Amino acid sequence: MKHILIIGATSSIATATARRWASQGHRFYLLGRSEDTLQALGADLSVRGASHVSVGVFEAEAFLSHPALLDAAIAELQGLDLVLIAHGSLPDQGRCERDFAYALAEFNVNALSVLSCLTHLANRLEAQRHGTLVVLSSVAGDRGRASNYLYGTAKAAVTIFCQGLGPRLAKSGVRVLTVKPGFVDTPMTAHLKKGLLWAEPERIACCIDEGLARSRHVVYAPGFWRLIMWVIRIIPSGIFSKLSL
Repeated sequence: MKHILIIGATSSIATATARRWASQGHRFYLLGRSEDTLQALGADLSVRGASHVSVGVFEAEAFLSHPALLDAAIAELQGLDLVLIAHGSLPDQGRCERDFAYALAEFNVNALSVLSCLTHLANRLEAQRHGTLVVLSSVAGDRGRASNYLYGTAKAAVTIFCQGLGPRLAKSGVRVLTVKPGFVDTPMTAHLKKGLLWAEPERIACCIDEGLARSRHVVYAPGFWRLIMWVIRIIPSGIFSKLSL
């Protein structure tokens, strides 16, 4: 039995992942914005086999509240073995270009709030010398694109942070897994046209489990995005700037 903390638990990917884990009888603490939705998810996980589920309300931009909230979650769990950080938003790029206050709020949610949680949790896991951090980033952070460069910047910050955090924590027996989904069919992307490259949240959850089982440091989800992003990264800037991406 593992003691699992999920931040952004009501996101589609986190929910799909938690349902896979619940059947193994683990203990859960769920953090998210809506207590009612969290309670409903908790009941669902209990039916699926979770041995214990508690919930708490998490405000991503309330940075000063994070340490006490996370400490309370760990105390309720009676330990900490695995963390999934899965909260985030999809900004309106056009509005980001016109309104820096909005852009800053979106960057806080997608980057700085993740770094805040990681900093506190990393120190806790490092002190106990075991545990795993799973962090949702995105393929959008691999190269800036005109259509979503504020979101891409935030995800690039998360990815780079984890690239440095992983080797530091490895010395204490703590693992960091960065997950880079491509297009995922969720309520957050409901307004976007879907195509062949889109995946369901359940497929991303499967990729997370595979990454954990294989002790990976980075997982593209689904795996074909690794090749796609390699191609995108090597396109010369002069050509890339003319593409509608």
